[in-house]
Amino acid sequence: MSKIITFGELMVRLQPYNYERFVQADHLEFSFGGGEANVAVSLANYGMHAAYVTKLPAHAIGQAAVNSLRRYGVDTTLITRGGNRVGIYWNEKGASQRGSVCIYDRAHSAIQEASAEDFDWDKIFDGADWFHFTGITPALGANLVEICEQACKAAKARGIKISCDLNYRGKLWTRDQAREAMTKLCQYVDVCISNEEDAKDVFGIEAEATDIYAGTLNHEGYKSVAKQLADKFGFEKVAITLRESRSAFDNGWSAMLFDVASDEYCFSKKYDLHIIDRVGGGDSFGAGLIYSLLSGKSTQAAVEFAVAASALKHSIEGDYNMVTVAEVEKLAGGDGSGRIQR
Repeated sequence: MSKIITFGELMVRLQPYNYERFVQADHLEFSFGGGEANVAVSLANYGMHAAYVTKLPAHAIGQAAVNSLRRYGVDTTLITRGGNRVGIYWNEKGASQRGSVCIYDRAHSAIQEASAEDFDWDKIFDGADWFHFTGITPALGANLVEICEQACKAAKARGIKISCDLNYRGKLWTRDQAREAMTKLCQYVDVCISNEEDAKDVFGIEAEATDIYAGTLNHEGYKSVAKQLADKFGFEKVAITLRESRSAFDNGWSAMLFDVASDEYCFSKKYDLHIIDRVGGGDSFGAGLIYSLLSGKSTQAAVEFAVAASALKHSIEGDYNMVTVAEVEKLAGGDGSGRIQR
């Protein structure tokens, strides 16, 4: 069984019920989520050994966060305990032409104040096959840039494959800060995951003749983006998710995977989504891609599995994707009817 290590921040998610706005809500839903944790949950649900690394307080809320991962089979034994608070993100779900709103309350969280001494990467990577992080984690501060680089160096020294979802978050850092940090970190990365905006925001690499807000995508432009990213950093593979936003509810969803060794560009089929919850959609794609590559799937089969996994996530409330390999394979194989199973 493949062992995957993911590293990042696990947060409390607070959200008004249904599609209420913050200003009208008088009670909130409470759950947990975070980019790399979401990936770990998906991989555990696929039967892989997924271990999540972070720092969380030893108090009851920190333990509740740990328990939210353990219930799905994620290995939490490598989590460092300490600090005083769990980061929070407030999520207001969009509807129709009103977009979703995310407000961060992450300052002084346990992981945001972590030090390099909190993580023994030789111990963490013992027996590991894959390491995954996102651009959200180094955005938390210069100390996290250093910690991520130490992790990447340790993984690279052991011959462990490294994947990174660029995941630019303008509320956490500037484009210049992102470019400096991610240029440093991406030299260690084997598999890069991006979307329509990340490559432009972080590295200034942009697809031509594409308007993400009008829902216009140019496949040749994205092939160029993937090639430029691979040439710049020596990536083995580049995946780009392609979202056509028609409203908060209705999106077109597909992706492209570029395999450098074979010079192969594979585009998935496109799904017309009616969205229940889009948070974690990119993370579920990343997990599906990692699973596919570790399982030896072809480039085309890998991107089809990853996109199908993510399409299903958009139908599920919360950050975590609660689907099985069989369910993903069924959709990837063409059965997207949604008919009742009995």
